[in-house]
Amino acid sequence: MERRTFLKSITLPAAGAVVGVPSLAGRARASTAPMGWRTFEVTTKVEVIQPRGVARAWLPVPLMTDTDYFKRLGDNWTGNTSVTRLYRDEKYDAGMLYAEWRSGESAPVVELTSRFATRDRNFDLSKLDPSAVKESPAALKKYLEGTKLIPIDGIVLETSQEITKGATADVEKARAIYEWIVDNTFRDPKVRGCGLGDIKTMLETRYFGGKCADLNALFVGLTRAAGIPARDVYGVRAADSKEFKSLGKSGDISKAQHCRAEFYASSHGWVPVDPADVRKVVLEEPPGNLTLTDPQPRRARAKLFGQWEMNYLAFNYAHDVKLPNSPGEPIAFFMYPQGETADGRKDSLDPGTFKYQMTARDVGA
Repeated sequence: MERRTFLKSITLPAAGAVVGVPSLAGRARASTAPMGWRTFEVTTKVEVIQPRGVARAWLPVPLMTDTDYFKRLGDNWTGNTSVTRLYRDEKYDAGMLYAEWRSGESAPVVELTSRFATRDRNFDLSKLDPSAVKESPAALKKYLEGTKLIPIDGIVLETSQEITKGATADVEKARAIYEWIVDNTFRDPKVRGCGLGDIKTMLETRYFGGKCADLNALFVGLTRAAGIPARDVYGVRAADSKEFKSLGKSGDISKAQHCRAEFYASSHGWVPVDPADVRKVVLEEPPGNLTLTDPQPRRARAKLFGQWEMNYLAFNYAHDVKLPNSPGEPIAFFMYPQGETADGRKDSLDPGTFKYQMTARDVGA
């Protein structure tokens, strides 16, 4: 069995490089959270079923760069791999654990454990924030660009202009887009996983049903089309919610993946939003059959423009991700573990061929 540990204290090479980490077992520093933060541990176990030829897997790891609400506290892994490396995406700084097994390995398995600390986010958007984190134009550029499934021209641009007509400030425009999405979309429980995020098709067909990767991608695309930097935040729920039962998950979180969103305002920095979770509250909070005028959705709608409860592991902001050493096409976003054999890319939502289990543990303040 191979075991490797990656610590926040290690200096990383330039973006896009492979991080080859020496064995640090038994030398890991204490992974504790700062005062006022909560510490979580998430373990992901991946098994490739009926492998043929060389097998590969890619597992997302927590945000590679600390923020004012999220700090990585170290990753470690074990498994019967022949190669295990930590990679960083060149464009978005997304981290991933790459695992490879030799041809003939009958039961490929790898297990990744990540520790991280979080604290809730709560913005008062009615006044300027002198402590707001300032981003350079170069850093914001990629969050103004279109992607394969999130274009910012054509019908996306036209819709954005219509929604934001009359608005002037960035926060005002983003608020108009948020409210439009809450009013016009719905959570479709028949959609597989978290959805695809194909916003052009959504706008062309006028079918506004979907899940978080659809509805929050719609926010990101419409906001970028309005000239405001915006990004998806891909991750997984890691603890129960203190307020909304439907917006939390603890223990087995294998199906708790969730995409959030942020937009950038020079007056406040990166502002958290989540219109998709407003629609989730409408669909899933008891007693059921809620409308936007019921108390729970009204609270969620007010809260989720400017606030996040951080019972959540944030992975990355990446789109159109090329998996290292894979001959396959880039994936639209990297939120689920990915697998591949000589038979091709595995379906991350089909446990019959690619099995993974994610478990979360709150280890306290």
